[in-house]
Amino acid sequence: MINRRTLAKSLGAALAIPATTTAPATADTRRRRYLIRGGAVVTVDRALGVLPRADVLVDDGRIEAVGRDLDARGAKVVDATDMIVMPGFVNTHHHMWSAIGRNYVADGFPYFAAKRATSTLYEATDVYRSVLLGLAELANAGVTTVHNWSNNTRSPAHADAELRAHRDGLLRARFSYGHVDQMPRDVPMDLTDVDRVRSQYFANGTAFDGLVHLGINLRGLSQSTEPAFFADMEAALRRGLPIAIHAGQAPPRIVDAADYERRGWLGPKTLLCHYLTALDSDMEILARTGTPLSWAPHSEYRLGTGDPRDALLRFRKAGVLVSLSSDATSIAPSDMFETMRLVPEAGFRDVLEMATLGGARALGLGDVTGSITVGKRADLILVRTNDINLAPGGLFETTLVQAATPANVDTVFSDGRIVKRGGRLVAYDVDRIVRGAKASSLRIRTAAGGILTPPAT
Repeated sequence: MINRRTLAKSLGAALAIPATTTAPATADTRRRRYLIRGGAVVTVDRALGVLPRADVLVDDGRIEAVGRDLDARGAKVVDATDMIVMPGFVNTHHHMWSAIGRNYVADGFPYFAAKRATSTLYEATDVYRSVLLGLAELANAGVTTVHNWSNNTRSPAHADAELRAHRDGLLRARFSYGHVDQMPRDVPMDLTDVDRVRSQYFANGTAFDGLVHLGINLRGLSQSTEPAFFADMEAALRRGLPIAIHAGQAPPRIVDAADYERRGWLGPKTLLCHYLTALDSDMEILARTGTPLSWAPHSEYRLGTGDPRDALLRFRKAGVLVSLSSDATSIAPSDMFETMRLVPEAGFRDVLEMATLGGARALGLGDVTGSITVGKRADLILVRTNDINLAPGGLFETTLVQAATPANVDTVFSDGRIVKRGGRLVAYDVDRIVRGAKASSLRIRTAAGGILTPPAT
């Protein structure tokens, strides 16, 4: 097993992120004063609701005003005619280190087999390329905030590579430092490097101009023994950072919410994912303690047992804060439109809130993003309604949940910066990102051999 303490000491300042960028030389990603004019504004703010025609004024990354015929002299006008303006999506559970492995699965060779065959082969350069590929894909699909659930943080250099990708990726995020995949179940996690990362990048609480905050994800009892997990939890709690845990998709029931509550482990800073085995009593405790849930519909239906639909309905009935996520790209696409359509028996307004404001609240960012509210940061997307799959239009929330796809996303603002415009990513060198991803994927597939060996050309 890699000794992170030794690596952290030996590498030290040499691990600082170099000053490179993936943005095209012509891209302008500065925050400006913008007037988004004449769109149908779906605010996901219960006090404002849906405005059939309105303007949104953005200045230096902040939402300054929302309303009709705003006076915004000096602002650059973004015409939103025949578009829906909405908050950017929030994906609360995404294993971004493996984005380049989206197509490693095959018939008879599913997700966990592919992960076991490749996870130890990722070098720091590979995870940089993978996370950046994932961030660009998210931006293209209208996701402006992501929880990077980094559950293969193999060394300090790997952690730095992921953070370098976040700096270049320009999206809002939580980076949750995790374990080394396939480490022994009975060995506690070494969280020494979390302290270095926190000091080096998050001394002011956030990194990269306020876009990224730090968390920890733990293996839970699905991947560790009870003594090891208890040691992991104590070490994480001492650091006072948000904690994320996989709560299980199949029996046995590995999370006893009553026990977690007695130990002081639950609350708004603990995010549980999946938890298909939860009892009604567990759900009531999560609701009472304000412990949020990340629900990944594709993953729950494909990898879970029992009745995922029934479990989600019971979570919602109990009043648990439910957010939406995609898990890993080899399980599901980074497409929150499709994810919303897999949520059972929820109204269009409710499911849209789960994909935006609910996710922001689950990550502790409810006062920052998730709705079009004056004072929040400008994480916004514009969706074309004249596209063939959305015409002839109708109720705006219905349109977004029932029919829209990433292809309809015309413009994306991340913290007041335009990263997609006219249906094209403008803040990323897409060709370079794809070339790097292909190079890393080919190297890993070749090293893994067997079923992953690419065909001869």
